[in-house]
Amino acid sequence: MIRVSFLLVVHREQAYVAECVRSVLREGGDDVELVAIDDASPDHGPEVLDQLAAEDPRVRVRHLPQRIGLGASRDLALSLARGRHVWCIDTTGALALGGLAPVVDQLDQLDPDVLIVDHDLVTELGAVRPARRGEQLAALAARGPHELAALPAAAALASGAWDKVLRTQLLRDLGMRFGTAGHSELSVTWPALIAADRIAASPAAAYVRREAPNAVRDALTTGSAGDALDQHDEVWSFLLGHGRRAALAPVVREALLRQALGLLEAAPPGERAALFARISAAYRDRGGSGRTGIPRSVPELRTRLVSSGHHRSYEGVARSAAGAKVAVARARRVAARGRGALARAERVALRRHYRRSLRAPIDPELAVFAAYWYRGYQCNPRAVYEEARRVVPSVRGVWVVTADAAASLPAGLDHVVDGTPEYYDVLARAAVLVNNVNFPNDVVKRPGAVHLMTHHGTPLKRMGTDVTTGPRDLAPLLRRVARWDYSVSSNPFSTVVVERVFPGRYATLEVGYPRNDVLARAGDPETAAAREALGILAGQRVVLHAPTHRDYRPDWAPTLDVAALAEALGPDVVVLDRRHYLYGSRPGMDDLQREGRVRDVSGHPSIEQLCLASDLLISDYSSIVVDYAVLDRPMVIHAPDWEVYRTMRGTYYDLVGEPPGVVTTTLAEVIDAVASGAFADEPAERRRAFRERFCPWEDGRAAERVVGKVWLGEEPIAPRTAAAP
Repeated sequence: MIRVSFLLVVHREQAYVAECVRSVLREGGDDVELVAIDDASPDHGPEVLDQLAAEDPRVRVRHLPQRIGLGASRDLALSLARGRHVWCIDTTGALALGGLAPVVDQLDQLDPDVLIVDHDLVTELGAVRPARRGEQLAALAARGPHELAALPAAAALASGAWDKVLRTQLLRDLGMRFGTAGHSELSVTWPALIAADRIAASPAAAYVRREAPNAVRDALTTGSAGDALDQHDEVWSFLLGHGRRAALAPVVREALLRQALGLLEAAPPGERAALFARISAAYRDRGGSGRTGIPRSVPELRTRLVSSGHHRSYEGVARSAAGAKVAVARARRVAARGRGALARAERVALRRHYRRSLRAPIDPELAVFAAYWYRGYQCNPRAVYEEARRVVPSVRGVWVVTADAAASLPAGLDHVVDGTPEYYDVLARAAVLVNNVNFPNDVVKRPGAVHLMTHHGTPLKRMGTDVTTGPRDLAPLLRRVARWDYSVSSNPFSTVVVERVFPGRYATLEVGYPRNDVLARAGDPETAAAREALGILAGQRVVLHAPTHRDYRPDWAPTLDVAALAEALGPDVVVLDRRHYLYGSRPGMDDLQREGRVRDVSGHPSIEQLCLASDLLISDYSSIVVDYAVLDRPMVIHAPDWEVYRTMRGTYYDLVGEPPGVVTTTLAEVIDAVASGAFADEPAERRRAFRERFCPWEDGRAAERVVGKVWLGEEPIAPRTAAAP
């Protein structure tokens, strides 16, 4: 059975055809098909389609001798579709990685007539950003499948065919056909929403829409605002012809108006007056009228002007958001201005409060701790905090966390929430500031206070002033570095790199990483306790998968299919999947977690405990490989994009040429390495050489050395294994 038929019309845009089609084939199984209409494309698009069809029987191609346009071509594709649902996609778009599975699940579970999906946008420069409809779609999804009368917010999403999966039989029963000019989808998507008994939404981004500079823009594709208004007339006629949906008239009318006004504001100035007149007349003919009294919002003000036909006034309001705000403010003497003034006053008050606190004496016993941009009780600062409490009981350690992170802190842990008066109090009066990343720019390090930068990983990849991706304004970075008094380093390699890329007058404490003390001291009891805490059964083998992020990519894309890995390794292996902290937890893992074979541990508070619980690490270019080397356990360096990563991000160490374990580039190689136990003498020797270079100080006393220096003034004594710089 074909669940979903993807309908694709190709006319020009040859550069994107293969990527679009292959995204469908990648995501779908035998229960999908792609019906492609070559609308007399004059480029290599038809050849690309034929090649793809020859490679995969799920692709069916129909070539047209003359161009008939996007709408008519979609009608033809719909007539050929065999799927229970159809999904119209654009040549310049693609399915998101992992995007189809949640959609198919929703189709199976909810059996909707219309399923609205979320999407990401790719700019002309290749940047990916969310469409910012997640909350809106989540609210719709929470309501469950209903008709439009119960989900009026869905009317605002009627435009566009690429974000809707439609029941094929519904479209055929309605006898609806796509329009012949621009905005041709409106004559199908709107009637489908009006007639549907079951409208559902999926807030996961399932589609990627590209704003391509070389996309086709002509009368048969994008068309004009007038084309859209023609389609609106057809939509209204359809509504009136379906008496049982008459109650939807107010919802449809207001949604059509919002769409029309959006098109009006994008139209050339010379066309706006005529368009406005047509929009105004249509709105009144459909029973629309502005409310009396004072308008309560800018949209309400615009609606009133449309209803009254006041084009010049409308243009005056629409010319600038500021003008619209002023017009509404004058009418209502808005309280919104007061709320804005209150927010500004609160910020000013906090700044004043901080300045007053900075004049208070420093508390010699107060130390402020933070980690990962206030994400919680973690990493090197946690290890230093616990050792300081043991060695210097008089120290009062206060953690800075976000409001969300506060709920997950251990009971009784003294903390303040970021941005509160208490937050500024402790920052102003602390004698010691400890963080594994920089504090915000506005934090002042007072004379006499000590700033301890612990960092949170060995710099295998380029850092600091060497980073070429992202913003290049280095002045704020160097000002933050100027606040450091001490910089913790775990090895000579890190010392040299950090002092070059984070230039400052601080002193380097090359003493090992405090967070690794638990790994260096661990024995069988600690490992058993870590496994028990995770519910690992006796006899189960544990694989920890912990890749790094690619900061040159605006989105997250997995390099290893952990579900397929777990399936191949069998029921005696548990895969702990931990995404980089910048990405948070991975969606869609619930079913796998229920089976116990793959566990999403992205939100686990301690990477050290995950390392202890595991028998094997699979990573890539993450500095976790240095920490894991302390345990002297097997590692797989999965490096399918090593050349890209080394080129785009840049590296200081050839992790593939001198790895601490087996190197793989494919899922099959990973499975073979793990299943066969390819960790004999050669990988063990690699680990030994790697530890000598990167772990010379890891004897379980790094936190002791840090606390001894910062709080007690003691000079660190190197362990016997410490390597010379």
